[in-house]
Amino acid sequence: MAKHEELKDGGLFPVGDKNEAFAQYFVGQSYLKGLVFDPKVSVVVGNVTFEPGCRNNWHVHRDGYQVLLVTGGEGWYQEEGKEAQFLKAGDVIVTHDGIKHWHGATKDSWFSHVAITAGKPEWLEPVSDEWYEEL
Repeated sequence: MAKHEELKDGGLFPVGDKNEAFAQYFVGQSYLKGLVFDPKVSVVVGNVTFEPGCRNNWHVHRDGYQVLLVTGGEGWYQEEGKEAQFLKAGDVIVTHDGIKHWHGATKDSWFSHVAITAGKPEWLEPVSDEWYEEL
């Protein structure tokens, strides 16, 4: 059994639907529950839940930023050229405009975070299985 499996039924926020809109930019299955989509607010807020082993591609936020508020499970965050950071509930990550990075679950744990995003993501190459397995 995977660690933090209770997240598949929701945690602090509902788990949401399968993240089909961005599935091509993920290895594994993720789920997305939109929390704030208000045209009068300059950010989008969503709860993203990752199954064990799921991760998104390397990407960059253009003309914006992203704030990740980790709400459950165990995951990874890595900026290009830096060591991967182990994440757990209560951790906060701020990614500035133009920083190449990726984030996702550990191999054996569900993972969820609230993403506060401004600007537009530019999706890049996947995180290779070899790279991920080394973590």
